[in-house]
Amino acid sequence: MNLYNALEPRKDAVVERLDAEAVNSAKLRKPLYEKRRKIFPKRAEGRFRQFKWIVMLITLGIYYLTPWIRWDRGAHAPDQAVLVDLAGRRFYFFFIEIWPQEFFFVAGLLVMAGFGLFLVTSAVGRAWCGYACPQTVWVDLFLVVERAIEGDRNARMKLDAGPWSFDKLSKRVTKHAIWLAIAIATGGAWIFYFADAPKLLMSFVTFDAPPVAYITVAILTATTYVFGGLMREQVCTYMCPWPRIQGAMVDENSLVVTYNDWRGEPRSRHAKKVAAAGERVGDCVDCNACVAVCPMGIDIRDGQQLECITCALCIDACDGVMDKLGKERGLIAYATLSDYTENMALATDGGALPIDPARVRAADGSLSPKLRHFDWRVIFRMRTIFYMLVWTAAGLGLVFALVSRDRLGLNVIHDRNPQYVIESDGSIRNGYEVKLLNMIPEPRIITLSIEGLPSATLRIAGHESADGRSFNIPVPPDKVTAMKVFVTLPKDFRNEAGEGFRLIAEDRPGNERSTYDANFNTPGDAK
Repeated sequence: MNLYNALEPRKDAVVERLDAEAVNSAKLRKPLYEKRRKIFPKRAEGRFRQFKWIVMLITLGIYYLTPWIRWDRGAHAPDQAVLVDLAGRRFYFFFIEIWPQEFFFVAGLLVMAGFGLFLVTSAVGRAWCGYACPQTVWVDLFLVVERAIEGDRNARMKLDAGPWSFDKLSKRVTKHAIWLAIAIATGGAWIFYFADAPKLLMSFVTFDAPPVAYITVAILTATTYVFGGLMREQVCTYMCPWPRIQGAMVDENSLVVTYNDWRGEPRSRHAKKVAAAGERVGDCVDCNACVAVCPMGIDIRDGQQLECITCALCIDACDGVMDKLGKERGLIAYATLSDYTENMALATDGGALPIDPARVRAADGSLSPKLRHFDWRVIFRMRTIFYMLVWTAAGLGLVFALVSRDRLGLNVIHDRNPQYVIESDGSIRNGYEVKLLNMIPEPRIITLSIEGLPSATLRIAGHESADGRSFNIPVPPDKVTAMKVFVTLPKDFRNEAGEGFRLIAEDRPGNERSTYDANFNTPGDAK
């Protein structure tokens, strides 16, 4: 079999050339803002499109359903699995409860999210943007609605260019009404993370909810509708900073969606005639299928562009065409710059000659074994290993801090004015604001005692017990109990004051303890 026969399309193969223009490509965009040119992406079919469906269903399911998941924490805590309780200043995530002073957990999660994004980008480019970014997910959802009502690409273009009629008006009204319903559901789902979802829903529909709930839903409805339905790719091109940042994250071994022009050029709609004339011809038949499915309105054959979100739908479209023509898949594929450069050198004889696809094929017409293909081992390089180590270290640190944290807290503030009081019998009294933090959803009896100042005694304002060295204090579940504590030192034992003392809060049955080293001021110490 000669090379010509290997490249010859099947006789029954008919590839329609789509009238698709890369309206959002860098070479067409003006330096300043111009009116948006509408993009009508064609529905793609293939493994990457199926993967996007799966990601969309999972992410939307998590977002909309999570507030309705219940988690039993006992009678003294909310039973919503994920809840940001602003009034109670708590964050609940299933069995985890975060207090305000534990905000470092949130900071740690943000660090993990950042380095996770760096890791994914350095390995597989803008995969986050192409599959899991909320903008991408909601645009996909809005496109599903648009296609269901107005049809696929050609039908939508025809409808948009046609005159206004009852059919056009009804379709547009229906589409935008569903978009608004989705946007309202998006805003509504968000507020359910901040209050008990069933109760808030009832109060919301009966107009008894707080004004901030309605304001939040209105803002998120507007942003979801405008960003997902009207602006679409403009958000990624003009508003998102990540396309400009990603250049620092990728290198020559990062996987990115690539048009392999070393195989596809020179492209031709009439490969058989061109090859019969003895001219060079590549595998690309210039059908524009890759342009038609692109939600960003670019042509991947123009090379890497900041507008590309690496959704890989162009790969699905091109693979479908190659299947129809009986050619190998991969004309558009995930590839690294290093592999692309090596293969381009093979197709151009080291850059000395124009691209000749014959150089990348063996005598039997199959792709040459000299071609470089992706090796998964390049993922494990210094850059990705560093990101993975930081990400793992942050995660392990959070887990360690979570399992080793105390659920009993003690905060003490010494009175500043007056710093001490001399009583009628000459004893010296110091006052302290003491807060006991019971960070579990169960009531506890906390023993507050003093260590040091052997002659000193404790007194708790409002407590009926006489002065002593320790007190048993009932603490409500998941609450902070504040009290005024006085430490009194008899006048004959002032020399003990220089040693200071320690306040101890203990949950003896639970074997938890928290301490605070305090000073005791006397007339000679006061400033």
